[in-house]
Amino acid sequence: MPEGAVNSGGRLDRLPISPFHYRVLGLVSAGMFLDAFEIYLAGGVLAALVKSGWSDLAYNGWFISITFAGMMVGAWCAGIFGDRFGRRFSYQLNLLIFGSASLAGAAAPSIGWLIAARFVMGVGLGAEIVVGYVTLSEFVPPLQRGRWGSALSAITNSALFVSAFAGLLIIPQFGWRWMFVITGVGALIVWYLRRALPESPRWLESKGHTEEAEKVLGAIEAEVARRGPLRPAAEQPTPVLPQQSIKALFEGGMLSRTIVGSLILIALNTVIYGFVAWVPTFLVKQGMSVVSSLGFTTLMSLGGPVGALAGMWLGDHVGRKPVLVGFSLATIVLGFIYPFAPSEALLSLVGFALVTCVYVMVAVAWALYVPELFPTEIRMRGAGFCNTMGRLMTIVTPQVVPVIFVRAGVIGVVSMLAALLLIQAIAVAFFGIETRQQSLEALRPRQPEGEPIALDAAVPRSPQT
Repeated sequence: MPEGAVNSGGRLDRLPISPFHYRVLGLVSAGMFLDAFEIYLAGGVLAALVKSGWSDLAYNGWFISITFAGMMVGAWCAGIFGDRFGRRFSYQLNLLIFGSASLAGAAAPSIGWLIAARFVMGVGLGAEIVVGYVTLSEFVPPLQRGRWGSALSAITNSALFVSAFAGLLIIPQFGWRWMFVITGVGALIVWYLRRALPESPRWLESKGHTEEAEKVLGAIEAEVARRGPLRPAAEQPTPVLPQQSIKALFEGGMLSRTIVGSLILIALNTVIYGFVAWVPTFLVKQGMSVVSSLGFTTLMSLGGPVGALAGMWLGDHVGRKPVLVGFSLATIVLGFIYPFAPSEALLSLVGFALVTCVYVMVAVAWALYVPELFPTEIRMRGAGFCNTMGRLMTIVTPQVVPVIFVRAGVIGVVSMLAALLLIQAIAVAFFGIETRQQSLEALRPRQPEGEPIALDAAVPRSPQT
């Protein structure tokens, strides 16, 4: 091991699961839950705005598009800030942004002001998604990373049901503004509590902040050791490297990983925000009341936490690649069955199964696979870039979905999403790597002589390429 190395990866990976890990999960998941709640409240809020005449399909499309635009900016900035200034700085900043903007949205005097506030919310929302999953992955040992990442996804995506249920109770009785108040106040409370969350020792070591990394690791180890002696750590030092540019994502062994990660998040973003978020509006336009459409959406949304919990087991026991490929194909099949459901009961059942399949992929891809594709020094930048590509493509989706829906109905929308899922399945099957139960340091790609120092400085610990 190089002289002076902290060996943060080896020391963190040998730690048994302890209250420290639960505290990290709790603080990260609280912010992620509110982030998801803020995103998913759009379905119920927009349906209510259409029903009251405060908005229409065109304004709703702009509301969703401007959300994606803000999330694209947030994902990009999170990647840059998270790798340059640290995970802690980035996750505190984005909580403050979307919490404050949510309160501003609650006071919006017109749909135009609400859309403007939504852009600022989107900046914080896009950043939180990137930072949360990366932060947890850098603290949890590899044998538990799958289930813990999926647990974070399960908590996060339970907001799909909670948001729909809250909308069912709150919007008809008290109005849509209270949905934004709940999120804004909650985000500011979590921002205060999350000040106690430590910086990632892996990031500190990669920046050469060895004394601080040693101090943080020492405190973590002292807390965990109170439950019993710690076993020796394997040598998995994080290399100290110069600040990397975006070019590192497209050179050598990183190019295929960046493409695969981007295609995954393009497909999943479009499925979630091009279909799931539009379901209440589709049902209202087909003649249902706001209350009935929110009720159906609430039942379907139970598939969010169920899918994420299933991902906890599947990600570690089956593997990332088979899950992403298999559930992509299952979602395509269910998507084509959904428009032809002959009864309301079957509509709810198929919708529940469809949402479950989608959120199995969300748990495995967002929480595990995409952050695992990139080494520490560019992990935030890589995850941020892939999320940016997903947001960039889905800015267009809300403008396209109403047009397709008017001309071809739900079947037209499903056909567009099926094509994207098929591309995702092919990319993962033929160009993806398997990352199950391997240390983050072991997943560093093997580079030929002369490649950039960012990807050439560490000795690979596995045969991954």
